[in-house]
Amino acid sequence: MTSKQKLFEATLRLAGSRGLVGITVDEIAAEAGVAKGTVYYNFGSKDGLIDALLRYGVGQLADRLRAVAGEPDPVAALESMVDAGLAFIAEYRGFSQLLVSEMWRTAGQWRETLTLLREEIISIVREQLRLVADAGRLRDDIEIPAAAAGLFGTLLVIALDWQVFNPDRPRAEVLDSIMHLARGLAR
Repeated sequence: MTSKQKLFEATLRLAGSRGLVGITVDEIAAEAGVAKGTVYYNFGSKDGLIDALLRYGVGQLADRLRAVAGEPDPVAALESMVDAGLAFIAEYRGFSQLLVSEMWRTAGQWRETLTLLREEIISIVREQLRLVADAGRLRDDIEIPAAAAGLFGTLLVIALDWQVFNPDRPRAEVLDSIMHLARGLAR
């Protein structure tokens, strides 16, 4: 594991239990088992570390969504995307909690970065919904941009609810719940 990955993991562990605001560079470095200077060398500051962490995590999620988007049946691909999102959130719960808490903070420090990252994910979902519409399987009254944002938000909230309050619930049941809502978009 590289120093950057160690720092990402350490930050996620600390943020998962305490949030980001009160964490110091000293604590992050100690949790990662590296010298404090490693944070500054790799990221310039704690803020630089958080920004890079957000970009890295959303990039990983985007890669997973894109990997399943090419299925021939666009509705099956949409379901695979939701399942890939659930798997990601289950694997990286701390990151997902961080993403949700920072994304919906009105004046958050990483607002500009998160706006770009949110758009990256929503554009993947939006494109998949366009494919569903092109196949004649989306209701005509559905606004694709709003539906894409809604589906992404639904995925995040339901998945985190699953991880925090019902971690023993099978992922297939959670997927079915989300897809039940998504099927309301279909003809």
